[in-house]
Amino acid sequence: MNDADIISKLESLGSAENVAGMARFGIVTKKAFGVAAADLKALAKEVKKNADDRHAVALELWKTGIHDARAIAYLIDDPKQVSANQMDTWARDFDNWAIVDGTCGHLFCRTSAAYEKVYEWSERNEEFVKRAGIVLMAWLAVHDKKADDDKIAEFLPVLERHSDDERNFVKKAVNWSLRQIGKRSLKLNKLAVETAERIKLQNTKPARWIASDALRELTGDAVIKRLAAKQRK
Repeated sequence: MNDADIISKLESLGSAENVAGMARFGIVTKKAFGVAAADLKALAKEVKKNADDRHAVALELWKTGIHDARAIAYLIDDPKQVSANQMDTWARDFDNWAIVDGTCGHLFCRTSAAYEKVYEWSERNEEFVKRAGIVLMAWLAVHDKKADDDKIAEFLPVLERHSDDERNFVKKAVNWSLRQIGKRSLKLNKLAVETAERIKLQNTKPARWIASDALRELTGDAVIKRLAAKQRK
């Protein structure tokens, strides 16, 4: 199965109604077929079984610029073969929040350069590259089970520093990452709550929203009880 076969299959699965729905959720891109998420995952599973070199196929799919093809690319690529240079190349192409979150969550957070890109990209000005750096923090907090709390806690000052960014997809990423870090352990919950309280004191519109929304969840009974039970195990 090569990239041409995959593009043909994606086109057949597409839906103009789904493309319109994507736009309503802020997923705006130059070209998309509107393939449903379940169909994308099923096709990606098929490609993994039948492609001779899924990394090479992923690179070709990404180059097409088609949103659905890029989704298949991040679903099938081998994180062990993903270089820092490839990550930078793909990040330059990010044009909507969904491709950022999908690529970071399924692929980039599992690469050897993930932590490097957290700190590098979060300092960039481009909205979706910056979001990628910040979103990687959330995904690493969720997926990197081997990392100790101190390593994840190093993300918190970065989030605090960028909590004054008024751009929608940046401030939402800061909020999401702060909440994910705070739901990882009781120790990180305490540190994330303290970070949120300091963010609140910045007294800017984005900072107030980020802090109040995060504190609502992180100080809630459900989160505290779950983390306490987790610690007792």
